[in-house]
Amino acid sequence: MTIVPSGGKILVTGANGYIATWVVRRLLEKGYTVRGTVRSEEKAVHLNKTFAHYKEKYETVVVEDIIKEGAFDEAVIGIDGIAHTASPFHLKADDPAEIIGPAVNGTLSILKSALNIRSVRRIVVTSSTAAINSILPERKVFTELDWNEQAIEEVQQKGKNASQVSKYRASKTLAEKAAWEFYNTNKAKVSWDLVTMNPPFVYGPVISDISSPSALGTSAGDWYNSIVRPDSGGKSLEVLATSGGGWVDVRDISLAHALAFQKAEAGGERLLISAGEFVFQDFIDAANSFSPSPIPSHSDLPKGNPGAGKGFQAKVAYDASKASKILGPELVYHSIEETTRDTLADFESRGW
Repeated sequence: MTIVPSGGKILVTGANGYIATWVVRRLLEKGYTVRGTVRSEEKAVHLNKTFAHYKEKYETVVVEDIIKEGAFDEAVIGIDGIAHTASPFHLKADDPAEIIGPAVNGTLSILKSALNIRSVRRIVVTSSTAAINSILPERKVFTELDWNEQAIEEVQQKGKNASQVSKYRASKTLAEKAAWEFYNTNKAKVSWDLVTMNPPFVYGPVISDISSPSALGTSAGDWYNSIVRPDSGGKSLEVLATSGGGWVDVRDISLAHALAFQKAEAGGERLLISAGEFVFQDFIDAANSFSPSPIPSHSDLPKGNPGAGKGFQAKVAYDASKASKILGPELVYHSIEETTRDTLADFESRGW
């Protein structure tokens, strides 16, 4: 059974984001009609141009403040499914409330607006493995059963003095917890069910409106600095060979969002979407393995310590088998080599 069949209308919040623009594209490719929300008319321009050939299948609406009471009330009218991707991701919050407030309240805002909309069948919320993993002394393979209580505790204890990473990770954990709590409280009266997507670091080509490498988001920007800049953004050889985590190509996490609207058994599930583990040296080795280079304007790509990442076991690993089982054989993950080649070619085409 398909929950939202092809031809249905999906609302994508924060549609101009790195992942979200790919989600819009994937949904359109699968025959859906898409309404994307952005915070200003200015942010709608690139989207309207990018998807102009879909004509009346795509529209952008402005929701200036996603945490305002009733912010999405008009946007959800006539909608069959919702992909909520809008959430802050930065490491610059002084007070934890600066990032936790918008993450939690933005998520609750869309759920409240959808509360009585009978046409909505499913809501897919973009969470993160930040809501799953903890930093432990020993290696652990995390699953959807795990929650990151560690970051919440650090923020509660240290407040402004908590690390930036913990503030962000707490925001993702608390936003996802709030979504599930709201859903479970209202389950008996809503027409829709809930799915959350939990990707780790997201890399890959850009189709959103980004004018320069410095305008890339936190993860994609770190990838550019590490793999393209001759000094790897100042990372030491040791860091390149031991620093990383789980990762997924942006095209794969966006496909997972689209598939989640089609698979009945995804309802009520957290889905960890990960291609595996990496250290930055793995991507550097891939970047130097191509002949000809996909980014010929950069003859000085960093080399790091070739092969140093091989065999390194990260303390944090993920079991993504549940998502593969539920979303089916169409979800095939890009390899490190494929993502590296396509991302470098994308940078080259932009003159970066």
